[in-house]
Amino acid sequence: MTEERRSPVRRALSHPLTHLIAATLILALTQAFVVKLFRVPSGSMEQTLEIGDRIFVNRLAYGAPVVHGTPDNGDIVVFHTQDDLWPRSSDTSNGSSALDGLKHAARWALGDVLGFGPGTRHMIVKRVIGTPGQTVECCDAEGRLMIDGVPLDEPYVFEDLPFVARELDCETEQRSSRCFPPIEVPADRLLVLGDHRGASSDAVSHCRAGTEPTGAECVRWVRTEDVIGEVLVRVWPLGSLGGVE
Repeated sequence: MTEERRSPVRRALSHPLTHLIAATLILALTQAFVVKLFRVPSGSMEQTLEIGDRIFVNRLAYGAPVVHGTPDNGDIVVFHTQDDLWPRSSDTSNGSSALDGLKHAARWALGDVLGFGPGTRHMIVKRVIGTPGQTVECCDAEGRLMIDGVPLDEPYVFEDLPFVARELDCETEQRSSRCFPPIEVPADRLLVLGDHRGASSDAVSHCRAGTEPTGAECVRWVRTEDVIGEVLVRVWPLGSLGGVE
């Protein structure tokens, strides 16, 4: 059939631009409901995740996107932040001109699909340490975190805060900055920390020694409903392609 005899609808459907739009729509829907591509914005999860890593987040890990279950201890999750306590990725675009507005829109449309757009600036990746009903504290005599009084083995921790038994611990006059008091995790909340413990602005940054915390008021909580999903796999760089433990 010649181009002249084809209907306008068929010509439109066969156009490469239509195919591109359809592929982008399918990718966007997949990321909205199944998996989300996310770019690691900071070094708070080193050396488990490095700055600039691209990871797939499993949106179905805890149920459907609108009905969330509860992550387990040790899960690495991406979540939305709900207040200004959590640090966020910068976004300096102000859309002051028509061209700037178009650039900003393009960043939203394409950047978010690729995992680094403005829509991801309110997303953070951390490791779940405490789940609802558990009590988290630091530290025991060896400087370890404790969950319900049981020391936690954390081989993934990189560059922890300083702790020296009987010289700089939770009982000495000058306390270790690793220490924080017992904190009970409320219902529908999570306590999360970064693996790069000494450089992570995380849930208990304001609760550590020297900040005079009061109960759990110092904690940056994560609401279970704000969890986007569990980190599934690293897809970039190619040399690090594979699962994330």
